[in-house]
Amino acid sequence: MTDTIQDNKLVELTYRVTDLKTGDLLAGVEFPLGYVHGRSDVLSRAVTQELEGKSAGDVIEVTIDCDRIFGPRDESLVFTDRIDNVPEEYREIGTTIHMENDTGETRSFLVTRMDDRTLTVDGNNPLCGRVVVFTLEILSVRDATEEEIAAGGAVGAPADVDEALKVPI
Repeated sequence: MTDTIQDNKLVELTYRVTDLKTGDLLAGVEFPLGYVHGRSDVLSRAVTQELEGKSAGDVIEVTIDCDRIFGPRDESLVFTDRIDNVPEEYREIGTTIHMENDTGETRSFLVTRMDDRTLTVDGNNPLCGRVVVFTLEILSVRDATEEEIAAGGAVGAPADVDEALKVPI
């Protein structure tokens, strides 16, 4: 009998995220992602709902309007400043800058543009305004151990691999 994805099953899968409009690859994993279904929030609810009942060997596609997850794009979260006002360590496209407002709330901003005179940061999630296709290939499904259930995923996975597999959706 083949195990199907349901609560407390350890699922290993690979995925890729492509922009529906352009077909550009936006994200993917090199190593299989392992999580305990129903116990981990590494994947969004929209994705885990579609995985329910699937088995090893299945490949599924889930189309997601990212505005429903992250909200619509907010242009007030985009700032451009003179590059002289920006510390050297932030002067690279793709760098994340954590900023705090007057009430102590923090938000991550991504350096999105830079030229000789200016630098632009964007506080919107990079997927805002996009519709993406999440393609998942299920590699294995099995009963999770009690230790894996408590952890929400495979126990003993290298920390750097685990961190690299955080899914934005």
